[in-house]
Amino acid sequence: MSGSWERELDAAARELDRADTLAFGGVGLAGQILPATEAYRTLEQGLREHPEAARKRVDRLLRKGSPAGRAYAATLLEAVDPAVGRDAWARLRGDDGEFTTFSGCLMGRATLGEYAADRLAAADSS
Repeated sequence: MSGSWERELDAAARELDRADTLAFGGVGLAGQILPATEAYRTLEQGLREHPEAARKRVDRLLRKGSPAGRAYAATLLEAVDPAVGRDAWARLRGDDGEFTTFSGCLMGRATLGEYAADRLAAADSS
């Protein structure tokens, strides 16, 4: 029987699977936390508390999620294992799927490939 944490991880993975926006903090003037951001945080916590179960969901999301969902998955992998995260970003570099990005009040658009290339460049410069 599934525990409540497993249901929470499943719900978070489903939310990111259909996400069309990438935001890691509050967005807009009100600083609203998007459902996808909450789902990301749930999986982030799951990777700490239930690493094997959460990792399966993140790996699936990386393979089959929306473009924003795959970006969230690669970010999660990068946080727990930088080498695995780098490999994920490298595989995503050629993807032309688009999503909306938010950084505070600033909204933008990016392809997954562009976003992945930026993440790889940032990793190379650090």
